[in-house]
Amino acid sequence: MHLTVRLICLGLLIEWSVQDYPFRNVSLSWDARVDDLVDRLSIEEIALQMARGGSGVNGPSPNISRLGIGHYQWDTECLHGPVGHNATAFPQSIGLAATWSYDVVYRMARATGEEVRAIHNANTKDNRYPDLSGLGCFAPVINIMRDPRWGRNQESYGEDPFLTGMMATAFVKGIQGDHPRYIRANAGCKHFAAYAGPEDIPISRVRFSANVTERDLRTTFLPAFRYCVEAGTYGIMCSYNSVNGVPACANTKTLSDVLRDEWGFKGYVVSDMEAIEMIISQHKYYNNSIDTAAGSVNAGVNLELAGRTTKTGVFTYIAQAVKDGKLNASLVKQRVKPLFYTRMRLGEFDPPQMNPYSTINTSVIEEQAHRDLAVEAAMKSFVLLKNDGLLPLKKTQYNSISIIGPLIDDNDHIEGSYTAKPDNKFITTVHEGLQTLGKTVKNATGCLDDTQCTKYDSHSIKMAVQDVDIIFICLGLGPAIEGEGHDRSDIQFPGQQSQLLVDAVNNSGSAKIVLIMFNAGPVNISWADHNPRVSAILAAFYPGQGAGVALRNVLTSSNKAQFGRLPYTWFYSADQVPPIVNYTMEGRTYRYLNSEPLYPFGYGLTYTSFEYIELMYNSVVNAGDKMFGSVKLVNAGSCTGDEIIQVYVSWVNASVPVPQIQLVNFTRVTIPQGGIVEFQFSISPENMAVFTENKGWVLEEGDIRLFVGGEQPGQLKRAATDYMDGTFSVNGTKILGFY
Repeated sequence: MHLTVRLICLGLLIEWSVQDYPFRNVSLSWDARVDDLVDRLSIEEIALQMARGGSGVNGPSPNISRLGIGHYQWDTECLHGPVGHNATAFPQSIGLAATWSYDVVYRMARATGEEVRAIHNANTKDNRYPDLSGLGCFAPVINIMRDPRWGRNQESYGEDPFLTGMMATAFVKGIQGDHPRYIRANAGCKHFAAYAGPEDIPISRVRFSANVTERDLRTTFLPAFRYCVEAGTYGIMCSYNSVNGVPACANTKTLSDVLRDEWGFKGYVVSDMEAIEMIISQHKYYNNSIDTAAGSVNAGVNLELAGRTTKTGVFTYIAQAVKDGKLNASLVKQRVKPLFYTRMRLGEFDPPQMNPYSTINTSVIEEQAHRDLAVEAAMKSFVLLKNDGLLPLKKTQYNSISIIGPLIDDNDHIEGSYTAKPDNKFITTVHEGLQTLGKTVKNATGCLDDTQCTKYDSHSIKMAVQDVDIIFICLGLGPAIEGEGHDRSDIQFPGQQSQLLVDAVNNSGSAKIVLIMFNAGPVNISWADHNPRVSAILAAFYPGQGAGVALRNVLTSSNKAQFGRLPYTWFYSADQVPPIVNYTMEGRTYRYLNSEPLYPFGYGLTYTSFEYIELMYNSVVNAGDKMFGSVKLVNAGSCTGDEIIQVYVSWVNASVPVPQIQLVNFTRVTIPQGGIVEFQFSISPENMAVFTENKGWVLEEGDIRLFVGGEQPGQLKRAATDYMDGTFSVNGTKILGFY
């Protein structure tokens, strides 16, 4: 039987013919439609839907022809652009975090979502479902950067839970869109819950157990994921490691007790690739597929990403686990519902005319607006670490310049991991971007084996730096040194890069030197920081396809300074933090640091200066209410500039251990020379609360110190900014509970 349906929806008169299944009836509620669809499936069919979330032989999910349901590809990566596709490559996440800009991350995610949707539409139009063509993005990565040696620091938003949470919120809302009925593509925040190294040194992530105190779990590792859930993410990915001895993808406490019961998450949990299989092979937690399927589903996993070549994923044993009484059939049906709910909200089961995202085509991929945004984001991500007055450059062209180092023409290393593959004509390398600054240009890579630099040609460097006006030295790491599966044993320069730097300085006469660093985790550049021959140091992270033009813009811009700030603590040495396998937060990040870093969290120079002139705030706040305040500041320098206003608190008389200081709000604002702006801010009750073991989060009566400015209070390394401070009191006590 078929029905002809007429519906006025969102101002459109739509008429189409469908089979008489309620799950296709757009006048019903989403839940009613999902219930109807799932009730029509056998346990065997459900098992395959839950087992085919991966790539290769384990994706896409199978079609259900008797119901007219097609295949669906879940495997999609889009951390800073659609991975693996000819698409726009934006700066890697750690650079995006350095912008301290909700707006930049939101617009980047929106542009990425448009390109992801375009790729999906083009493929499904021809009934193709290849890897990396779905709409369920396995992004953003919101694990805390707790150790400078961790290989995946580049994928993170830095070391602070609040900053990470705000960047995650911007990504989720940007990628998913603001349509009242449909989502453009869906986010999948990862990797839940306490995953931040090691990758491989000294132990593999796939058998490592992160032993975390309840306090550190609640105050450091969980908050960003809670913000992600509050932002409306449809997906969460569980990680490879165990948490306190229980594999993350079989962990009832984190996946059900916290994620679903405490936070009310209604979406789906997807395993990291092969993580379910590794519960057996690496963690030895279960010894067979039936028990592992039952344990993971019972704990809260909805979708398995099996290995690309694994012919039989663990979740294909779900039906047998039900027959054996190890899984409840009704629970299995509940677990598959978020998968179909997500597909419905993406528009799969509605007439295409109703969904504006169904018309997005490949013309949006690498369109001018997206390319411009890639350059803008890169410019705002660069952090100026040192400047003796050389920058901004006084000329747009010098007689002779030198551009040296292993990263001057290396696209792969300056884009970072999990990147799109833009058309070469839209990529500007460092060399291409900076060469116009010299009438004559010398260049040399020095390192003959990329950034590892175990083979070093000192002669070429010494020749390239002689008789020039300015030298741009481009050093760093790249995915070959730091990346998924690759930790660093220390934070020194790799190979002979440090010798390259010394040779350039010692053989360049009186030339001015600018050091440009391409890295996520810190590198010990204290020699360059302390050496007066090095005039300027710029942290460029992994700036993506617009690297060259973005660098040229910021180095020569005399009328505007739009730099970022560090989203993490830049250490002198890895000896300043505990071993990577030690998951205590003591001594880690600015919140618990007990030594002086090379550059502090939130630090960054600019071409102008800022003065804070008035701080107003509530002196007394009733427990459970927001605290409101405002600050005025003036651009007292010589050009327009971007200031990152940072709001911190510290607890004066807390009854439990608390961070030394905690970021609770921030904004990025552009101020013209001589201009005055006012930033109105608030602090939520959740960010004033302290964590207690028995009652959860509690607003305690007492005093809280407030710091508002362009840097942390009391830091030794200062920028051309300052801060104002005060104290307010919390009146009464209120228990907020566990979250």
